[in-house]
Amino acid sequence: MQKFEMSTVTRTSSDSIIATNSVIRNTYLLLSMTLIFSALMAYFAVVSHTGAISIPLFFIAAFGLQYLTFQLRNSIWGIVTTFAFTGFMGYTLGPILTYYLSFSNGTQIIASALGLTGAIFLALSGYALVTRKDFSYLGGFLFAAMTIGLIASIMAIFFNIPMLYLIVSSAFVLIFAGYILHETSAMIHGGQRNYILATISLYISIYNLFVSLLQILGALGGRNE
Repeated sequence: MQKFEMSTVTRTSSDSIIATNSVIRNTYLLLSMTLIFSALMAYFAVVSHTGAISIPLFFIAAFGLQYLTFQLRNSIWGIVTTFAFTGFMGYTLGPILTYYLSFSNGTQIIASALGLTGAIFLALSGYALVTRKDFSYLGGFLFAAMTIGLIASIMAIFFNIPMLYLIVSSAFVLIFAGYILHETSAMIHGGQRNYILATISLYISIYNLFVSLLQILGALGGRNE
């Protein structure tokens, strides 16, 4: 009886490890493909001189595609909507990148933000994967920090306070770095078993991390023609 129970526990543990490795592998594969697709859509938006999308349309499309992906997360169509969402988000980067490219050192700013984003993501994901620490405790804090950050960013825009906007961008770097740790930890410890949802979560963190770094570097080192 004892041998049977030990065998069952060992088999359950082995199945859990296999499931975890499968989620991690599929997540990073899908994330890599969506990031490439998103970059291509951003490039297309830049070369086609796409104008800025209205804020209501952006939120309707972004949250609508996220909701649709959540509903289809267990089917092949969830992958399709994942590409639709990340492609749309990449497309909305076009006007932002065009703005920074108007600086004399715009290419350098974008390359630096991209390099820092990649380095931060790889370092944090690697740290979580290697140490296997549980960062689930960050969830409530990150949500509260995000709420405060959004309110502060609205105030910075409404009252035209550039310094506050820079502070908020800096805070967002820390917040989305925390979300990368949190989501990677969730995959490792069984809190996230759906690779499509994990991909969407990590993509949003990377997207916002890149935009925040872009704003910081542009504000501190941008040079007009």
